[in-house]
Amino acid sequence: MERKILGGAHRCALLLATAATITAVCVSTLAGWQRGGWLPERLLWVAIGVVLVVSAHLLPAMCRSATPSSRCIGAVLWVVCMIATCYGHATFFVFAQQHAGQTRAAAIAEPVPVPSTGRNLTQIADDRATIVAELTAHCSTNCTAKRAALKARLDAIEVEMSEVRRQEAQADRMTAQQDRATERRDEMRADPVTSRVAALVGIPIARADLLTGLAFAAVLEGVACYCWLLAFDTAPKPVIGLQGAAAPLTTAASREPTEPVTAAVTERDKPPADLAQVQEAIAAGRLRGTVAEIRKHLGCSQSRAMALRRQLATGVETA
Repeated sequence: MERKILGGAHRCALLLATAATITAVCVSTLAGWQRGGWLPERLLWVAIGVVLVVSAHLLPAMCRSATPSSRCIGAVLWVVCMIATCYGHATFFVFAQQHAGQTRAAAIAEPVPVPSTGRNLTQIADDRATIVAELTAHCSTNCTAKRAALKARLDAIEVEMSEVRRQEAQADRMTAQQDRATERRDEMRADPVTSRVAALVGIPIARADLLTGLAFAAVLEGVACYCWLLAFDTAPKPVIGLQGAAAPLTTAASREPTEPVTAAVTERDKPPADLAQVQEAIAAGRLRGTVAEIRKHLGCSQSRAMALRRQLATGVETA
């Protein structure tokens, strides 16, 4: 059961390491594509990013069994690869944030100003002053028709002035709406969480975006490196048997598949002290000459018990 759990954990670590590496390679590919200009430059940036990502992920796992000097060189290279990889990933995160901000800002509609028609207030005020002067000059005369025409023109001027004032007020409101829309677009260009964190710690939003990208890149690279370390860790784990009367059999059975070949060879090459012990126990009636009894009596492996049984059988036939 424990071996199955360990195998499942190893497979999970390998799966997670592979997923993290594939994600980091995709991020580096997009970052290199965005940083390059011409097509050959973009392809070279992508290749450099992929090599740095794979090196940063696999160097710690590959250097575990190396010599101390090789480990030191690998550690230095790993640090350099991590810095370069995090820098490339930060480029991707910053560009992605800018693109997302532009998309959010484009969703805010721009207020359409209402075009003003007719003359402005200055021209209307000049005409009104002229009409008032003419009307005052004709007040002493008895020209009723002329005065009526001037009053009608004066009323029209008043209506036109009211309409122009209304349009100017509407234009002022439209200008205020445009200013508010511009402010909202500027706010939407920044990430909502990043902008609030930047305001909380008192740093510019651009610096907060950069630090956030570096943090995400470091976490991704760290997870990938650690999971590859777990995936490359193939050393056998000791298995603890159950307590009780059947403990020796359970322990021996669980330990047998993980015993290396050299241990079995060494065990078979031992001097025949075990054989003498088995013969003495059989002569005293404490042991039957079966493989299971010999294995239980000595606590040895299945192969060792079979070898002793064959030696006992050979000795009996010789006798």
